[in-house]
Amino acid sequence: MSDNSASSIKAIPISVVSGAPAEKQLGGEKIALNRAGFDTSVPTLRKPSWIRVRLPQGNAVQQLKARLRENALVTVCEEASCPNIHECFSKGTATFMILGDVCTRRCSFCDVAHGRPAAPDPLEPARLADTIRDMRLKYVVITSVDRDDLRDGGAEHFAACIRAVRHANPTTRIEILTPDFRGKGRMERALEVLKDFPPDVFNHNLETVPHLYREVRPGADYQWSLDLLKRFKAQHPDVPTKSGIMLGLGETYEQVIETLCDLRAHDVEMVTIGQYLQPTPHHHPVVRYWTPDEFESLRIAGEAMGFHHVASGPLVRSSYHADQQAHAAGVTEHA
Repeated sequence: MSDNSASSIKAIPISVVSGAPAEKQLGGEKIALNRAGFDTSVPTLRKPSWIRVRLPQGNAVQQLKARLRENALVTVCEEASCPNIHECFSKGTATFMILGDVCTRRCSFCDVAHGRPAAPDPLEPARLADTIRDMRLKYVVITSVDRDDLRDGGAEHFAACIRAVRHANPTTRIEILTPDFRGKGRMERALEVLKDFPPDVFNHNLETVPHLYREVRPGADYQWSLDLLKRFKAQHPDVPTKSGIMLGLGETYEQVIETLCDLRAHDVEMVTIGQYLQPTPHHHPVVRYWTPDEFESLRIAGEAMGFHHVASGPLVRSSYHADQQAHAAGVTEHA
């Protein structure tokens, strides 16, 4: 990592107001309170043909949504307006979002609501495990909102979910996609909690290049995220580490290559690269649509760097085909 790429870019301090849960802030209301500005004069770009998503037939999506609602569970597929939701739901798979649907951050790319979250639900791990058992899932991704209001950033709840899922589903492989656990002592507490209950894959997304962190991920820190990935890998050498970035926010090809180099230098083995899509007109604009050929070029470059698996394409998301990514990286089913 070059000296002028990240060291001179300071993260905006995290500010969390304590108290009872507050009303959710979405769209313009959420982004209006973002302390990092971005260029709103960028013209709206027409989506190219390779971004169009074909909607499937049938009611599999509605059936899965109904099952999730019955168990009071949330999927990041819905909350983050993922373009692959119909494909994944129609196949009976989902990425579960624990610790509620209200985030303590205001990232300019994200469609998840901001506000003061409720306390963690102690019954959620059991409900999650039962739902996974009922759906007969062999590979699950568990993620969460940022919980800067919790001393461990929610790590204990992650561990509780891993314990519950493994107890009810011994053969199911578990990938966790965690927040950055940023804050004094928070990363240390999180790593200590996860020490005895590691997942099968540990995923934490950088999201973008360091140059864009202040306008895209205010409250986050590029080097902090890299350190989290490296420290987890040092603690669990046999657990693959994974990260993901979005393109189209204003980054250059060279900056993306440098970010991939940083990930490899911090012992990350799997990476996902996808096109950013603007959730609402209030969010960070799409500056450019990268072409399929450019994504393929990045896949080739990533594999040449030594990544065990590189998923690179316009509609690739961190948890899209996560089971296939893990299998390609050598993660096998539990006996």
